[in-house]
Amino acid sequence: MLLPSLPFLTQAHAPLTCEIDAVNEYGERHQVSIPAERALTVYVDKRELVTLMTLGAHPELLVLGYLRNQRLVESVRDIESVTVDWEVGAAAVKTRHGIADIEEKTARRVVTTGCGQGSIFGGLMDEVDRIELPPDASITQSQLYSLVNTIRLKETTYKSAGSVHACALFAMTTGDPDLLLFVEDVGRHNAIDTIAGWMWMQDKKVESEANKVFYTTGRLTSEMVIKSAQMNVPIVVSRSGITQMGHQVAQSVGLCAIGRATNKRFVCYTHAGRLRLEPGLVSRPEAVAPLQG
Repeated sequence: MLLPSLPFLTQAHAPLTCEIDAVNEYGERHQVSIPAERALTVYVDKRELVTLMTLGAHPELLVLGYLRNQRLVESVRDIESVTVDWEVGAAAVKTRHGIADIEEKTARRVVTTGCGQGSIFGGLMDEVDRIELPPDASITQSQLYSLVNTIRLKETTYKSAGSVHACALFAMTTGDPDLLLFVEDVGRHNAIDTIAGWMWMQDKKVESEANKVFYTTGRLTSEMVIKSAQMNVPIVVSRSGITQMGHQVAQSVGLCAIGRATNKRFVCYTHAGRLRLEPGLVSRPEAVAPLQG
C-alpha cells in the first residue's frame, strides 16, 4: 500500500530583524537591530485555530510542529499542504481527511509559562505515561562541553539583536555532537515546535535514531520537557534552569535534564546515569587562603 506523500510546504521568508533609531547612555542617536516579531494566524481547513507570535524564520515547520505537539494531527502524511502568506500574516493548512473532534480537542486551553505566552490544548499531562524513551542513550562530559561550545560560536540573531530564544537538535556520534538544526524565535515553545515540524518532515529517519540531544536557551518547564519526550529525545540541555513540574515530568519519563550549562559548568537534575562523567576533565579551583593580620 502506497503511503500518502509528505505535505507540500511553501518557503515563505521574512526578515528576522529590523532597524530602529535608539539613543544610548551618552545621548547619541544610532540605529540598532531588533527582532521582527510578527503575528501568524493558522487556519486548518479554513477554520481559524490560533495566532502565533513568531520571528518567522521557518513558519511552515513551526505550524507543522505546533499541530504535532498539540496532538491535533497523528501523522505528517495526514496533512496535504501548509501555505504561508506573510502579506496577510496567515498559514493555511489543508488536511487530507479533516481533524476528528477538533472542537473537543481545542475546547480546553492551558496557558503555559512560555516566553511570548505559549498554550497547549487539552490536558498538559496527556499521554506522558505512554512515552518510552531510548534506554541506552547517553552523552559524555566532553560531548556536552562540545555541544555548548558549538552554540556559543554560532552566528545568531541573539548576538545581533537580542530578545530571542534558541533551540537546537544534535545527533550524538562517537565524536563531537552533530548539529542537525538550529532555530531562533521570540518564544522557546515556537523554536521547539519548529524543530518538531522539521523532524516530522524527515519521515522517522531522524526520530528513530536513539541518541539525540535537544538544546535550549530557555528554562526547562513541563511544556519543554513533554515536547522533547514526544520527539523521542532522551537528553535535554539548557542554558537556564528547570521548574518543579519540569523536573517531575523528566523523572517520570526517563529524560536526562541538564541545566545551567555554560562553558564547563552544568547541573544534571535528572537521570544522571545518561551523563558519563570524565574524571580529571575539569579541576576544582584551589581554595584561597584567608588574609592574615
